[in-house]
Amino acid sequence: MSAPPTRAEGRPAPVARARGLRRFAAPPEPRQERCELCGVPVTEGGHRHLVDTEKRALACACTPCALLFERPGAAHGRFRTVPDRYLSDADHRLDDGAWELLQIPVGVAFFFRNAALDRLVALYPSPAGATESELDPETWQTVLGASRLAALLEPDVEALLMRRTEGRAECYLVPIDICYELVGRMRLLWQGFDGGAEARADLQAFFAHVEGRARTQEKGHPR
Repeated sequence: MSAPPTRAEGRPAPVARARGLRRFAAPPEPRQERCELCGVPVTEGGHRHLVDTEKRALACACTPCALLFERPGAAHGRFRTVPDRYLSDADHRLDDGAWELLQIPVGVAFFFRNAALDRLVALYPSPAGATESELDPETWQTVLGASRLAALLEPDVEALLMRRTEGRAECYLVPIDICYELVGRMRLLWQGFDGGAEARADLQAFFAHVEGRARTQEKGHPR
């Protein structure tokens, strides 16, 4: 009887090769989010965000760290906890003329106050990400100065999120992290000149979620 065929020196057997390939074909393990300050794993229900005012970036945080930086002046003001309030002002309406003054080329934008620069910043989602639009103080005052939400806006951590639809504009005060979430979603889904059907459907669902969470800000009630 002839001897079984031998494999070349250093070459893995077929079974071993198959096992090795399966390692790369298998879906990767989901990455565990960790607090960027203390390093502990962050669960979905305890996932908060901080604004790093020096880097102008968001940082993931656990609930204890987020509570720590809710105090004014914590860490000399470098980190600020993003609140979770959603407000709407049913009495404030913007027509097409007011929107045109903002010079925003798409139907969605958000505005926040940059404390370090001491000025307002206007951004809108695009296929390239968040795009900044110049906004002078006089235009801001004309278009949004009468809104009760503008007076409540916390610098760096909250934004006024606006959508123009069917000849009117909706306005909400929201945590700033969801604005950047929206930018990421639109960048991922955008197709063609107008974004495409999938992006429009996602945008509709996003604003339905915001509207569902927002409580109406009534006159004389600051919070």
